[in-house]
Amino acid sequence: MTMRRDVHEELRARLHEAAGGHEPDRESILARVERGMAGPAASAHRATSPPVFGWMRVAGATAAVAGVLAVGGYAVASAVKDEAAPQQQEVATSPTPTPSPDATSRAPAPPVDPTPTTSPERRESAPPPSGKPSASVTARPPAATEDGPLWSDGSVDPHSNDFWAQSNITIKTREELTALTVRLRVAQTGGVSDAGAWRSLPENDFTLTVGEQDGFLVYTWTLKEGRKVRAGEWVFAGQFDHDRGGRDAGTDRYTVTAVAGSDRLSVGGGFAAVDDTDDAGGDS
Repeated sequence: MTMRRDVHEELRARLHEAAGGHEPDRESILARVERGMAGPAASAHRATSPPVFGWMRVAGATAAVAGVLAVGGYAVASAVKDEAAPQQQEVATSPTPTPSPDATSRAPAPPVDPTPTTSPERRESAPPPSGKPSASVTARPPAATEDGPLWSDGSVDPHSNDFWAQSNITIKTREELTALTVRLRVAQTGGVSDAGAWRSLPENDFTLTVGEQDGFLVYTWTLKEGRKVRAGEWVFAGQFDHDRGGRDAGTDRYTVTAVAGSDRLSVGGGFAAVDDTDDAGGDS
């Protein structure tokens, strides 16, 4: 664009110079006109028709003068026009666009998805919401319970893995117990089988039975007649294998029945998750 403007400026300068330096020789032109009008009659053909060719020469000379003057004027006009053109280009502005009749000051609305997220048939067949829990959902009972001087807690041992688990029943008693029965019920969630059991009280003081009953693997520790459990904290644990993968102990249960003096005591509950075992506790 800059190169083109430089070429135009150089051309205008040369035209200005040529137009200013041109001065038509009027005397020479008039002399040529007069010579043409009074030319020698050298031949009969010219003598017979001097007016026609003479006037043609006059017209030609006049046309030549007019042509010279026109060229000079055109050069000056072109130079002046070219000088004004860049100014018009610099100040010219594009026309204001005509607003579309669809234009609006509001934000465009998002497109409507023609495909519903849920089919009408599915919405019609879905049951209405209810504030009551489903009958198939069984709430997990509390892991820790207490009855008088007896307190208990159920928990999944943190050493359980994808193939093996241990359920712990911890009891605390502030009084001596003359009778005690601890029962652990492990739901048959798949591949559940006995892998052992233990207790922190003397082994010879208890009778242990293990068996299947109503979809549960049941461990039962029974204090032998004439034996006693002194006040303190004690643990009963059932160990079992199961199918590979994390096992949910949400349907496992335990019960503890005991006698302290003349009082019959009973506690029981479910099993807390591994992460919740640290929260279990009670009064000693």
